[in-house]
Amino acid sequence: MSDDFDLIAEIREDSGKGASRRLRHAGKVPAIIYGAGRPPRALTFDHNKVLIQLENESFYSSVLNIKVGDKSQAAILKDLQRHPARNQIIHMDFQRILADQEIKMNVPLHFINEDIAVGVKQGGGVVARVMTDVEIVCLPKHLPEYLEVDLAELELDQMLHLSDIKLPEGVEIPELAQGPEHDHAIVSIHVIKAAPIEEDEIEVAEGAAEAGEEPAAEGDGDESDND
Repeated sequence: MSDDFDLIAEIREDSGKGASRRLRHAGKVPAIIYGAGRPPRALTFDHNKVLIQLENESFYSSVLNIKVGDKSQAAILKDLQRHPARNQIIHMDFQRILADQEIKMNVPLHFINEDIAVGVKQGGGVVARVMTDVEIVCLPKHLPEYLEVDLAELELDQMLHLSDIKLPEGVEIPELAQGPEHDHAIVSIHVIKAAPIEEDEIEVAEGAAEAGEEPAAEGDGDESDND
């Protein structure tokens, strides 16, 4: 299990888009916490402090301590909304957790030994990552920061699947319980082949070269003057 993070929160009494907008202008992040058989509660966090925490990859797959005054609640991050153009957090959703209740969480996949993989070093292939994270189920005490996938023995034109991930104690991948057809590929190694050039393209290029002209690009002359 990864190290815990502390987040200092304040209770938010007002609601609505206008209230949230005012909070953001004041350097706050509106948020909500729910779950564990208790009603949802609106919170706010210091925006700059949250940004610093979010720079740590493990923040997204760790147990977080939400502190309000002298009270503390264990929670996990369930949703994060960012501004599409600015480095700004718009809203955060947290789920309360209990030590004896399993949680569902997406954790990142860390691929190691890519450079010495058989399919890369001997076969001249490249690694293609099909998945970058995976959903797991476990008790909070077993929550891993990430799952490691060793590519050292992966050969050319081979792939690894969900079932090839070595899971730590108490951790399961719920997708695998749905049957073999859900054992999806997570990574492969293959050779990138250049697209073949059609013969008519070669003839056009040669004809233009003999005439001292450059072949026209597709779409030339079709664009209007109005943007």
